[in-house]
Amino acid sequence: MARFVNVAAGQLGPVARGESRTEVVARLMALMRQARANGCDLIVYPELALTTFFPRWYFEDQAEIDRFFEREMPGPETRALFELGRELGIGFYLGYAELTVEAGIVRRYNTSILVDKSGAIVAKYRKVHLPGHAEHEPWREFQHLEKRYFEPGSGFGVVEAFGGVMGMAICNDRRWSETYRVMGLQGVEMVMIGYNTPVHNPPAPEHDDLSLFHNHLVMQSGAYQNGAFVVGVAKAGVEEGVDHIGGSCIIAPSGEIVARCTTKGDEIALARCDLDLCNSYKRTTFNFDVHRQPQAYGMIVERKGVTTMADGSAVRPKG
Repeated sequence: MARFVNVAAGQLGPVARGESRTEVVARLMALMRQARANGCDLIVYPELALTTFFPRWYFEDQAEIDRFFEREMPGPETRALFELGRELGIGFYLGYAELTVEAGIVRRYNTSILVDKSGAIVAKYRKVHLPGHAEHEPWREFQHLEKRYFEPGSGFGVVEAFGGVMGMAICNDRRWSETYRVMGLQGVEMVMIGYNTPVHNPPAPEHDDLSLFHNHLVMQSGAYQNGAFVVGVAKAGVEEGVDHIGGSCIIAPSGEIVARCTTKGDEIALARCDLDLCNSYKRTTFNFDVHRQPQAYGMIVERKGVTTMADGSAVRPKG
């Protein structure tokens, strides 16, 4: 019997630095209403959806940084989104900056949550692969200080929800094959990924023309190699002077893009996803029990990698 999940990619256009949480939540709610009017069970929003992408600026005042973080979820400004989801009977994935206290220590994460149709949070994920840099680099056209403002999460779990096995990742995670494979080893059937990706890459401007191609390449390969749907959703357009790629899409286990946003503004793309289609790949080409040879892959976890020096030479670990 087919297991269908009707999914919306809820892309956002730019969010200005001065835009309030209440204003952004109103935009998220408008997309949610559109998704539910089209019969969707689930809408996926971008990374750091509630604010502008603040790691593009260097701040010295921690209080100024912490204004971008949520201390509770739902909170006063986000509760309306949860209530609307419960009223309409639609779930959602939401990315945001999380400030929490663990064992008396303040922690800050780039976080996403999965909320079911009853408005309950059923899973939380904290971004593992933090890109960018940790110190002020004024030579850049804009900064990318995720390594300064966040600490990395600890892994890639999955949860049974919406009739299938669901997983989450955030932005740069999508570029790493390990992200999908760890969830694939747990039987994941749909991976939700929010992102904020600029067109321009200051350390490697030669990549700029390939930004959108690389974005789709990694998600399509992750979907195909693990027999899972991937829903990648952007914050798009020119935000505070920085152009973002957009390209939000829904990808089938075949690796094919089956729905895609066509603008760089607030928009939804829809797909009716048959989770049983995953089995066509999980039981044949990518039948892990039959074909994987984990004894040959030890170096993946034993070694971090080769270090490439500024002159192009490589420092290789011994052994």
